[in-house]
Amino acid sequence: MTFQLHQVCVHHAGAAGNALALRELDLDVAQGEQIALIGPSGAGKTSLLHTLACALRPESGSLRILGSSPWQLASGERHVLRARLFLAPQTPPLPPRQRVVNAVLAGRLPQWSLWTAMRSLVAPVDPRAAWEALGKFNLQDKLYARVDRLSGGERQRCGMARALVSDAHVFLVDEPLSALDPTLALQTIHVLQAEATARKATLICSLHQVEIARACFTRIVALRDGRIVFDLPASEVSDAMIAELYRNKADPAPQFEAVEAHLDAARPLC
Repeated sequence: MTFQLHQVCVHHAGAAGNALALRELDLDVAQGEQIALIGPSGAGKTSLLHTLACALRPESGSLRILGSSPWQLASGERHVLRARLFLAPQTPPLPPRQRVVNAVLAGRLPQWSLWTAMRSLVAPVDPRAAWEALGKFNLQDKLYARVDRLSGGERQRCGMARALVSDAHVFLVDEPLSALDPTLALQTIHVLQAEATARKATLICSLHQVEIARACFTRIVALRDGRIVFDLPASEVSDAMIAELYRNKADPAPQFEAVEAHLDAARPLC
């Protein structure tokens, strides 16, 4: 198993009144699974991804990651475990004045020595790897551009390219499509899925685009108010279940219209 959670509760500083961000979660994720997380804003999707990435420590319950209990490990051992996990936040932490090649190659920092990391800032260690990763998102011409010259969508895809150059066994991706049009969004999902499949890696992706989740993923985990509402094959998720998930929430179930119309256009880059 990649992840095993039993009755996991997590506090988060962003939760009102120090409330629980995650409540008594039970979740098993096998190696190589590809899962979409859906749910309204504040449902706990980001908190769950950060918990799986060892960035948040559970208040209670049992958490095992790649066969280990991360918070029972020594800090050095936990660092080694974290190096096998890649967390891609919604807003990639890309220094604005940095060249894209350096920003992408930062995906290898967990594997590099301090000397290699410092040397790569002056002379990128493996620019071809960055170029190839960017090419999968049709951004190879941005290799030596400055990060602050990129559009929001280009920055998001550079964050995904960083994941591709990493040595991760698990991809944890938070809202990667917010700045992308439907075709680019589907291309991005397909690239991540193809990379995960090639590595036999696990991919867990939080999405507001419910129709993309249903079209592209075989398993969907839905959260609301810090709890899992349903965990089902995508084929068993109905429109009524989606409507109930978002009922009385500020953000209705967001979706791209006619996802199928963009599928053929998205596939050539995958």
